[in-house]
Parts: sequence; structure tokens; C-alpha cells
Amino acid sequence: MDRISAIRNVEDALRRFEDGEASLAETERRTVAVLRTYATEFEGTDAVYRARGPGPVDGTVVVAPSTAAARERVRELAERDEADPSEASDENGDAAVLETDDGEADARSPSFEIERL
Repeated sequence: MDRISAIRNVEDALRRFEDGEASLAETERRTVAVLRTYATEFEGTDAVYRARGPGPVDGTVVVAPSTAAARERVRELAERDEADPSEASDENGDAAVLETDDGEADARSPSFEIERL
């Protein structure tokens, strides 16, 4: 699937949702399926990874050559989304902690898991 086809498929899913022809759950499933299909057609050693954790990190999908690289890309995206990464907190208002690949804590980002899709 090329980029234009993926965009058209997502637009179609959104149109069906807006017209009341599809539920939110159906729309989510369809758009995730489009993203997975598009992302898995990349050539090379890259794979698709999804983050699972609190807040904006949860459900983030990235394409990366390794789990470590995927974790770093998710971390970068989460930091970009935060107005001030040093102020990151979880849903309870507590300082969020990220475990790095070497097991050390990084208080700038929330803790999350990476799964290969």
C-alpha cells in the first residue's frame, strides 16, 4: 500500500465515522489496520513497534530498526508533546519515570513497554 492509498483509506474510515456509518471502535480498528499494512511494507530491517504505558505514550506506533531505537523514538515523541519535559507527570500528578534499556530511571518521561507488531 502506498502513502496515498493509506491516506485515502483513513479518510474513508473517518468519513464513515462522521456519517454515523461506523462506530469509534470500528474506525480505530480500520485506521490501525491501514497503518500496520502501510508500515509493514517498508523494505529493510525496520519493524513496527507500539508503546504501552500511561498518558500520551500509550498506543504510539513507530518504525525502527530495533526495540532500543523504537523506545528512543517514542521517548522523543513524548518529549515533543510535552510543553516542558521536565514537568512530566502521570495521571496522579506524580513525577513520571522512564526505565531506560540499561535499567536506569529517567524522570523526564513516563514508564512504558515496547512491543513489536
